[in-house]
Order: sequence, then C-alpha cells, then structure tokens
Amino acid sequence: MAVYTEVPEKELAAFLDLYDLGAVLSLKGIAEGVENSNYLLHTERGSFILTLYEKRVNEQDLPFFLGLMEHLAARGLNCPQPVKNKQGVALGRLMDRPAVIVTFLEGLWIRNPGVHHCRAVGGALAQLHLAGADFPIRRANALSVQGWLPLFHAAEARADEVLPGLAVALAEELAFLQQAWPQNLPAGVIHADLFNDNVFFLRDKLSGLIDFYFACNDALAYDLAICLNAWCFEADGSYNITKGLAMLDGYEAVRKLDDAEVAALPILARGSALRFTLTRLVDWLNVPPGALVKPKDPIEYMRKLRFHQKVKSAREYGLLR
Repeated sequence: MAVYTEVPEKELAAFLDLYDLGAVLSLKGIAEGVENSNYLLHTERGSFILTLYEKRVNEQDLPFFLGLMEHLAARGLNCPQPVKNKQGVALGRLMDRPAVIVTFLEGLWIRNPGVHHCRAVGGALAQLHLAGADFPIRRANALSVQGWLPLFHAAEARADEVLPGLAVALAEELAFLQQAWPQNLPAGVIHADLFNDNVFFLRDKLSGLIDFYFACNDALAYDLAICLNAWCFEADGSYNITKGLAMLDGYEAVRKLDDAEVAALPILARGSALRFTLTRLVDWLNVPPGALVKPKDPIEYMRKLRFHQKVKSAREYGLLR
C-alpha cells in the first residue's frame, strides 16, 4: 500500500455520495507498500479501505481481483469484501483512476513472525489454493518468467548504481531461469504477494488475508516459494529452517505437495527471489517526486537469491521427505 494520488475533500464527498456509507469522519493515507494509493476511511457506517489503482494494475483485471475476494470469502477464507454503491457496482472512478472501497479487516500484521505464524500462513495459503480451484475467471501471471525480461531492461542501465555488478548477475540468473523454469506443475489461483503486511493476526491467531491485486493463475508451489522467501528469512539474511519446516508442514496439513512440486521448489524459490529483486529495483529507481511511499530494498532479495542458488533440494527448506 502507498499514496501516490491525493484525494481532496470535495472529490471524496462526491465519490461517497454514490454509496450508502454516511458522512466521512476521517481519511488517512497508508504509506506502506508500493503499488496503489490506499486510505483508511472512517464514515458513520464504520471503517473501510479506499484504494485508487495505479502503476502495474490493469483496469481490465479488476473484476478478477474483486470477484476473487468475494469467491474466497464465500468459501470460508477471511478477506476484505468490495463495497457496492447504490447502483450495486463495486468499481468506480476517483481522481481519474479506478477506485474501490473494501471492508476493513481487523488485526495487525506481524513484523517479526515466529514459527507459529509461519505454520498458520502455510495452512492459510493451502486453503486459498483449494478455495480458488473453482473460481471461473482466469488471469495470467504478468510477473512470471515472461514478465521478468522487460523489468530487467527497465532497470539494467542503472542497476549498478544500486550494487556494483548487479546488472550482470541479474542477466545471468534470468538466462538460467528462462531455461530451467518448471512446466506443467499443479496450477490454480495464487495470491502471489503474501508478505507479512498482507496477513493479519488477532491475539496470535491468523485473522485474514488482504491485498489480492497480484493474484493470478500460476503454479501453486510458486506461491509457496514466495511465502518461504517472505516469511522464513531473518533480518541478518539467514534462512530459518525451523520456520520453513513450520510453513511447509502447515501447508501440507491442508494440501499435499506432489513429487514434481517438491523437486521444483528450489527453482521456484530462485524465481520468486529474482521477481522481487527486479520489481523492487524498478521501484527503487523510479519513485515519483512527492509520493508518500517507502520503496523496498531490492538487495534484500538479491541476498535471498544467492542463498537459493546453493540449494540442492527441498529438504534444505525444511521439507522432511
């Protein structure tokens, strides 16, 4: 989440006139994240999140994202729900951008997750994969292998400003993964961005998942690899195999990985690390002037990539089979 676009009081009032949410009590920008403009909205009817879609979000994809949240909630997964206006429509326009209001999800995200948090996330991710199996809309993953080369080209000329030798290292890894990327793994709806700040806990119990705006159809095990990267490394860059074991165990308690997924996990983890290195690098080099946004460090994921390059099997992530 972030704020790229300011919303003046007059424009906000006109937008909310379309809804049955009562008067505005407050509107506060949310600085975390990097993709869309997000606000915490308080009205006479409660608390909500107002999102204006920016940057990588294609407006044609929004029915997928909004429909998916409704679909998953109907199958027992706690996630925000789009609020429909007086005409029964969830998607509107504000400040010449697509905009939506969603329900506010109670809970806090965990900055320093423990083993039990990782186990809970693994289980929730598997539940999401099963719940999404019959979702009728499809959306390709624009940030999988075929999307990495354009990102690399967008950052290549200035990559060494961030870290000497980075451009060559990224080019070599990209070439390797384009050849080695696994095919025909079990696939379905994935979250594709289930970082700490997209999972809420209440009193140490997982209370829900948010921010489905990278969700797509792709290999299910790739989603798990993203979570291993996001949740199971320590601040010093070391991989915590106990957390990895808990996440994998939590996942397999709900959905068992097949042999091909297990074998592919090290390559999928490398791909996940490269994907976030590239997107963070592009964002790091292109922060809009005056934007209320905190770009994330791309070198954090380059360090994770270096770890995965040495991994020989999924056992090194904590998978006990």
